[in-house]
Amino acid sequence: MTSDTLYEHPLNEQVRVYLRLEHMMNQVIKSAVLSESGQSILFFKSLFDLMEILEQVQVKADLAKDLEKQRVKLQTWLEVPEVDKEQLMFLLAESHQFQQLLLQAPRLGQTLRDDKFLSAIRHRFSIPGGICSFDLPVFHHWLNLPLVHRQTDVITWQTSLEPLNNALTLWLRLTRGGAIMQNFTIINGFFQKDVEGASLLRIKISPDYNVFPLISGYKSRFTIRFMPFDESQTIINEMMLLLAVC
Repeated sequence: MTSDTLYEHPLNEQVRVYLRLEHMMNQVIKSAVLSESGQSILFFKSLFDLMEILEQVQVKADLAKDLEKQRVKLQTWLEVPEVDKEQLMFLLAESHQFQQLLLQAPRLGQTLRDDKFLSAIRHRFSIPGGICSFDLPVFHHWLNLPLVHRQTDVITWQTSLEPLNNALTLWLRLTRGGAIMQNFTIINGFFQKDVEGASLLRIKISPDYNVFPLISGYKSRFTIRFMPFDESQTIINEMMLLLAVC
């Protein structure tokens, strides 16, 4: 049986930034092994994309506030009978710890911007073919250093991002976990719904339908129109999906 495809869509600009940061962070982490030559290129490309976002948007204060809002929500669950209070207390402590570490950290991305090697090669990654050995010999030298040396550098760069990664991962986990998936029927490929104070949509649909969603909306209302991947295909009258409004 084919697994459903998961789509996520932000309903405000802040969550849009969070999802982009998560995407970049995941690419940095997955490519940091450096076991293959192509992983090094992906690592630096993802790292520089991440730095670009952090330079454009001030994330620290907003993420700290959003973590505090999640802590307030968690505290209300302490009064609910039969709730797992031990797990709740763990999450409350974890969110407080990550919030404080985030606030105490230097300006996000500053350690990376101050790194002389990263500064020397960053601008070449925006030029098509700009990282050839004759254009960027310092990068070619680094690529041929022992693997242990390169991995040590990577760990240093990643460590500077840990306060952001820990806080962001926890906030997204709590946000995603705050709503359950519900079944809905889609008629003629179109669905809309009014919501209140939502920040994130999560959609699961079978790839057997051979469609993909075009989503638009904000905090109070959203619409989903499913488009055929194959232009010659006709959308069937009824489709089932799972939807969580977080």
